Amino acid sequence: MTTPSDTTRREFLMGLAGAGAVLAAPRSVFGSALPVQEALPARPIPGTEETLPIVGFGSSKPVLEIPTEGTEPLFGVIRMLLEYGGRVVDTSPRTPEIDAAFGEVLAAPEFSGRLFVATKINTDGEAAGIEQMRQNQRLVGSRTVDLLEVESMRDLDVHWPNVLRWKDSGEARYIGVTTSSIPQHEAFESFMRTQSLDFVQVNYSVLEPDAEDRLLPLAQDLGLAVLINRPFMNGSYFGRVSGRELPEWAAEFDCTSWAQFSLKYILAHPAVTCALTETTNPDHMAENIGTAFGRLPDEATKRRMRDLVQDF
Repeated sequence: MTTPSDTTRREFLMGLAGAGAVLAAPRSVFGSALPVQEALPARPIPGTEETLPIVGFGSSKPVLEIPTEGTEPLFGVIRMLLEYGGRVVDTSPRTPEIDAAFGEVLAAPEFSGRLFVATKINTDGEAAGIEQMRQNQRLVGSRTVDLLEVESMRDLDVHWPNVLRWKDSGEARYIGVTTSSIPQHEAFESFMRTQSLDFVQVNYSVLEPDAEDRLLPLAQDLGLAVLINRPFMNGSYFGRVSGRELPEWAAEFDCTSWAQFSLKYILAHPAVTCALTETTNPDHMAENIGTAFGRLPDEATKRRMRDLVQDF
């Protein structure tokens, strides 16, 4: 069955031959005879010499398909990401069985030393949080995780002292907190202002621009790295734009699909370090990667983009 997201992505592949797109298009679209293109642009983790590519893989939902689809779709998506210099893989605790299978993917020799894996605690109670940390360590096959986040601020007061301790002990290189809910933004802002953290992960898109009012400027002021979730509002964005013509003026910022329309809106904000996209289809990841190349919209264009989709 064809879904709205499938339709827009197929249109992207057909439209890549448009102005400027060929230079950035992944080889899987045109065939392996093309030369390798430049790597994904990267942005710094503030206060460090480390950078992260600006498009990453949000695996939280795709890994749930492992029991029915196996792990090969995940291999394909991560291979595509790595082919263009990407390396950010965002995770969330699932069942031990699913995490064990996904851990085998992450531990594959072809991925060794090439990934930046964001892990999370998403449970109530200190003991359960400690166990999830151990599950994260088993997932990545290392005592040290790249990034440990408390997901959706869940039982944050209980978990945060341990998160700080794990950073001090070297079990977490970076630490942070996530939200994917606009009603949480006020409490999230308060936490950002009062606690010491390295990363925040927030919901932000052309249809959910609220984070740009306070959270993203605050992250810049505090020197925090920013990961973005819900770039397509868990897929509902494609339902809003389905059957709509991409405006001709989208070509002014090298945009060739509705998926890129939202991602380019996100990446145009200077506070954003990396946008996380969820898919089990390598061609969809190729489309997402293509967003990072070419021009990005300016503030006046972003206002025009918001006005357009809010009327859908």
